[in-house]
Amino acid sequence: MPKKKIALCQLLIEGGEPKRNIERAEKYINKASNENCDLIVLPECSDFGWTHPSIFNEAEAIPGKWSNQYCEISKKLNISICVGLTEKFNNSFFNSAIYIESGKIINKHRKINILKDAKKFYSCGNKLEVFDTNIGKCAISICSDNYKKSSIIPHSLSRMQADIILSPSSWTIESENIENSPYEYKWAETMEKITSSYKNIFISVTSVGYIVGGPFEGRKMVGCSLAFQNGKKIITMRNNEISTEMKILSLEINDKERNYGTELSEEISLNI
Repeated sequence: MPKKKIALCQLLIEGGEPKRNIERAEKYINKASNENCDLIVLPECSDFGWTHPSIFNEAEAIPGKWSNQYCEISKKLNISICVGLTEKFNNSFFNSAIYIESGKIINKHRKINILKDAKKFYSCGNKLEVFDTNIGKCAISICSDNYKKSSIIPHSLSRMQADIILSPSSWTIESENIENSPYEYKWAETMEKITSSYKNIFISVTSVGYIVGGPFEGRKMVGCSLAFQNGKKIITMRNNEISTEMKILSLEINDKERNYGTELSEEISLNI
C-alpha cells in the first residue's frame, strides 16, 4: 500500500463553545486537505470539551447538528476525519468518537473506561469494532480506554486485526505542573507494547487549553500527542497549553493479512 498522510491536530478546546471549536477545527482540516492528507485526527470532546456541564442542554445525537458539520467539512475538503464528540442518546450522554469518510460516518465508538468523576456526565459504551477505511483497517479507542489497567481494550482491537488504532484524547494535568512531558509515563507503555506485539500503528491526539466548569475545572491540557508504530515512538508533539498545533505523518501501513486466533496467542506475551 502507498504511504498515507495522517494529520495529528492537538486542538485548542474552549469549554462550552462548540461553534468556536468547530470553526477552529475547520481551519486546520482545510490545511490538512491542502497538504493532501488522507485523514486528520482531532481530540476527545472536540465540541464542548471534556466534562463541561453545557452538554446536558446542548449535546446532540449522532448523526446530529454537530456531527453533521464535520460530515459536510469532510465532503467539501475530500478528507477523512476522526473526531471526539459528545453524544446524546435518549436520556443518556456518551463520550463518543466518529470516523468520517467521504462525508459519511462509517464508525462510532463510545468510551468504555470512564473516570469516576466523569460518570456524572457519561454512560458506558458497550461495543468494540474494527472497520475498513481507505487507509486500512482502523479502530477507535478514547483516552482512558488505553490506561494500562484497561489495555485489554486496545489489545482486543489489535486481536481483531486493526492496522491503526486512533485515540482522540483529552489528557489533563494540574495547572501547576510544569513537566516537559507529563503524560508519557501513563500512555507510552501501553502504546509501545501494543504496537510491538501486533506490528500496528497507535495514534493518540489530545487537546490543549484549560478545563472550565465541571469536576476537573482548573486542570490544563498541554498537548504532547503521541504516535507509535511497530513498537517505536514516531512522534511526540509539543508541550503547549495555549494554541492549536498540527503535525503530519507519512506512514506505510501494513495491508497484509494479519494473524489471528490461537496462533497469535502463542506469539505474544499478554501482561496487563
